[in-house]
Amino acid sequence: MSTLPSHSAIAAGDDQLAHAVTHEPGALRRTLKLRHLVFIGLAYMAPLAVFDMFGIVADQTSGHVPLAYLVVLVAVLFTAFSYSRMVRFFPIAGSAYTYAKETIHPSVGFLVGWAATLDYLLLPMINAILSGIYMGAIYPGVPFWVWVLLTIVICTALNLVGVRLAARMNVILVGIQLVVAVLFVVLAVVNISNGANDASFTIRPFFSDDVQAAALAGGAAILALSFLGFDAVSTLAEEAERPTRDIPRAIFLIVAAAGAFFLTVTYVMQTLFPDVTKLENIVGASPEIAKYIGGAAFQAIFVGGYMMAVLGCGITQQMSAARLLYAMGRDGALPKRLFGRVNPRTGVPVANVLIVAAIALTALFVNLAQASSMINFGAFIAFTFVNLSVIFVFFRFITKRTIGSWIGFVVVPAIGVVINVALWLSLDGISMIIGGAWTAIGVVYLLVKTRGFRAAPPDLTGPINVGMYD
Repeated sequence: MSTLPSHSAIAAGDDQLAHAVTHEPGALRRTLKLRHLVFIGLAYMAPLAVFDMFGIVADQTSGHVPLAYLVVLVAVLFTAFSYSRMVRFFPIAGSAYTYAKETIHPSVGFLVGWAATLDYLLLPMINAILSGIYMGAIYPGVPFWVWVLLTIVICTALNLVGVRLAARMNVILVGIQLVVAVLFVVLAVVNISNGANDASFTIRPFFSDDVQAAALAGGAAILALSFLGFDAVSTLAEEAERPTRDIPRAIFLIVAAAGAFFLTVTYVMQTLFPDVTKLENIVGASPEIAKYIGGAAFQAIFVGGYMMAVLGCGITQQMSAARLLYAMGRDGALPKRLFGRVNPRTGVPVANVLIVAAIALTALFVNLAQASSMINFGAFIAFTFVNLSVIFVFFRFITKRTIGSWIGFVVVPAIGVVINVALWLSLDGISMIIGGAWTAIGVVYLLVKTRGFRAAPPDLTGPINVGMYD
């Protein structure tokens, strides 16, 4: 556990803050260097996620996926700046939940953490959907639900026996994804250079006269899913050797590398297929384009590499969600009898694994765009409150206020708030209803647990980053 820096320590500057957090014996060990943090963030994001939403967003934005990614990148950069600020003031685990709790109010922190929990619970669902889409491209005769169920069963079975394969193979999985992505880009560039599909290099994917702001915002809101995980390294603040220096650097390096990667890949895809409506399957556009640029053999390699990533992420995400529920049950935030128990033989929270699997089965009833929007609901709330936390730090804790501090602690995060709220409002109606209902449940639960705000809210701090690097 950690003790928070005092108000005077916060006002004193970042150098002193690095020493303001102390650790009790047996606490998390500081072993992670900058390179470890960057790799963990990139591994959690899954580079091949760039292919997930291409067809859907290309159709929605009328062929401007790279521009939509550019909008998301700007939003994420503003939020990354706020994360880098907050981790210097609170170099402890907890991320957005901790920042809102310590700077705004514990109850606000609880609700931010509650909203973010929805992301972790729904991520296995989106992996199951992607499995059905990609395997369906290779075996169109097999029903979609077969692949969904098979993916969930495999991930659940491996989690129940305590296998941590995905966590231990991050290097291999990320390496395979990068190789597949590079091959994809090279083949796409060759096809464009040869005039395939009458394509030629142009700036149209980034700008044209028919760009519609509302459609662009909606597409950007969906694509935010690709960046989920850049902030995951902020939860490792208690395990980084030099958190106040390396975690801010890691966050910006992760965002910059991912942004450049996403823009490059989607640019060549959009250039080759400016009108995705000509494809047979818009949702499964990426495997179809893979077949177009490299034939059936490359499509098989593409889907095979992608499925390794999907299964690896699915196992890890189900494991993380189950362990998060366990931590909340163990600490009394959720009923301990159900959520706070583990199998004495395997050490696995069996009930939680099965609950996450049951939630993942909703993949049978929602489409990819709806699933990604539901996940982004909590992400945009978390991003918004990280920016707000910086503003609250300024007015609550900073005593020496200069023009530079006004810009860094108020203006920049305020812009981040506006951008994230705008993207949040661009989510589809179903996602807003489901996310709103989840938040309402959190409010009611908070009222009950705090006896009408007369007691402290439950602690949501849990091992969200479990299994990412051990």
